[in-house]
Amino acid sequence: MTRIVYVNGAYKRYAEAAIHAEDRGFQFADAVYEVIEVLGGRLVDATRHMARLDRSLSELTIAPPMSKQALLHVIGEVVHRNRVSDGIVYMQVTRGAGPRDFSLPGPEIPPTLVVLARAQRRGWADELAKTGIAVKTMPDNRWGRCDIKTVMLLPAVLAKDAGRRDGAREVWFVDDVGVVTEGASSNAWIVTAEGVLVTRQLDSRILPGITRASVTDVAASEHLKVEERPFTVKEALQAREAFLTSATNTVMPIVTIDGKQIGEGRPGPIVQRLRSRFHQVAEISAV
Repeated sequence: MTRIVYVNGAYKRYAEAAIHAEDRGFQFADAVYEVIEVLGGRLVDATRHMARLDRSLSELTIAPPMSKQALLHVIGEVVHRNRVSDGIVYMQVTRGAGPRDFSLPGPEIPPTLVVLARAQRRGWADELAKTGIAVKTMPDNRWGRCDIKTVMLLPAVLAKDAGRRDGAREVWFVDDVGVVTEGASSNAWIVTAEGVLVTRQLDSRILPGITRASVTDVAASEHLKVEERPFTVKEALQAREAFLTSATNTVMPIVTIDGKQIGEGRPGPIVQRLRSRFHQVAEISAV
């Protein structure tokens, strides 16, 4: 469990970690976040995660809470103080606290920074990947700037809850013309009959996933072709293999979509190759 949380300059016990009642992240979801995998006490793809955090802050004109090096130091401290060897580190930056007003505050209001780390049992995702997971499709009712990693996650929360009640671990959002956008907390991929990896191109409808980017590196190292383009639910159902990518799952095989079997109904060889090679290709850095 999380023992120590960094909040605005102080390392606090979990039960004592708090933000102001009028923090804009709490009032307006006026905030962004990042989740980084911790593997063997080291960070996975930290450079790309920090770059995406900078982009998200810039898109919302939220000032960085501190320099990149200072933030990496805080992350390292939180990981060490929580004795996390394998797990995740979560950071959230809000526009800060002030009287509740739809107008954006001036630069005199400092941003809020929260960083926490949580251990996870090593190998839990590997066990899940042996059999693969089920996915449910649902209409995409999110806002139009999904490329910014904001904390406005209520549609994803409700979708995941509906999916789990139907036995699905993840939900794939689908637009009004039947094209898959992305998962509720992941990027969506299929493998065609010809062995081509397909994932939606980067645009405002999907998050530029860090694991997504690293998987393209893995694919290149394995001489696998990647196409960034839209694909429909119908095409996904006819795919040889399907999978999702995220920081917590890395590469997770999908064996059913809406209760229909994908390929042979078990994790396929291409997805297994990508998963086994991921941490050999992704950036691993000390904290």
